[in-house]
Amino acid sequence: MAEVTAGSAVGSGGSATKTLPWAKWLRRGLVAAVVLPVVYFAVTFVQVWRTSRRDGARPAQAVVVLGAAQYDGRPSAVLRARLDHAADLWRRRIAPVVVVTGGKAVGDRFTESQAGANYLHTKGVPDEAILREATGRSSWESLSSAARFLRQRGITDVVLVSDPFHAARIHGIAAELGLSSATSPTRTSPITGFSAFRHMVTETAQVGVARVIGFRRLVRVEHRFALSGRAGHPG
Repeated sequence: MAEVTAGSAVGSGGSATKTLPWAKWLRRGLVAAVVLPVVYFAVTFVQVWRTSRRDGARPAQAVVVLGAAQYDGRPSAVLRARLDHAADLWRRRIAPVVVVTGGKAVGDRFTESQAGANYLHTKGVPDEAILREATGRSSWESLSSAARFLRQRGITDVVLVSDPFHAARIHGIAAELGLSSATSPTRTSPITGFSAFRHMVTETAQVGVARVIGFRRLVRVEHRFALSGRAGHPG
């Protein structure tokens, strides 16, 4: 009986030994499934951060300003900072044209682009040097719409102006739309400190996902989730 028991134990041990390689590969797969995404998004965060700190302004055909909130025709502090920087680039003759972007929300009397154009006038930029994109409600929509009418004018080389944390994403969107772009973030944005860091994290997630599925598809996914959220919260 003792010999049988020992033999059985050896047999069991041998069987367990044979399963160890599978367990090892399973563990490695689980570790990779956790580590690789963390590394990928960490690298993406560094890239978003580095782009936010780099001023790539260089001679181009147009300066494109990404829209932000406006209040009955008055640009918000965020939008003013972007417009001030765009006006400075125009005065430095970086480009002969400034494109202001952004539509309006329900109930608004002015579009973001209207508010932006009016503000640029006060900074000495003449109306003939301003082009307006007045339908976009997101970065993708604004740049997509602007790219269409810019190409009709033979303009494909642009300098993009927005907040620093936004630079990497709009550069990626422009590339997907066939624009040759450089980014020149404003340095006077009121979004600083922890708020800027929080935006940087959000932008990292968006850029990281969009590099896999594309920026256009990312917008569709976000829109679908937004609609689902509204359906679940009818109030």
